[in-house]
Amino acid sequence: MEKKTAIFPGSFDPFTKGHHDVVTRALAMFDHISIAIGLNAGKKYMYTLEEREQAIKKLFEGEARISVANYEGLTVEFCRASGAGFIVRGLRTAADYEFEKSIAQMNRAMAPEIETVFIQCDPALSAISSTIVRDIIRNKGNAKPFLP
Repeated sequence: MEKKTAIFPGSFDPFTKGHHDVVTRALAMFDHISIAIGLNAGKKYMYTLEEREQAIKKLFEGEARISVANYEGLTVEFCRASGAGFIVRGLRTAADYEFEKSIAQMNRAMAPEIETVFIQCDPALSAISSTIVRDIIRNKGNAKPFLP
């Protein structure tokens, strides 16, 4: 039987409890998940690539079915290069769905062999976003309740 491999792409700046929830739940569907940190030259990050990568690796230490990688360029090309047939995306709101649906449709047009799977966030975590958590951190607030 072929191994089901999924990519969970994002900037993860920082990796939140919502991201953790999506990965944990996706493990029930896939044999392997690669948490793929995408590099976007137009984006200003709070944490370096190395800091984000190390934090995520430490979080999933001991879980052999999860790996952490980084990539530049199109997510579907990273999927092809990694042998992944699936892209996992978390949804918090209807606005997330509309945004992610457009990306999924474009990805499907470029790579029909790669399927996007949406996982709805736990309602208790739906207000958490990396943008808001970064703002809390920048303003010296306590972000610990929102980070795994």
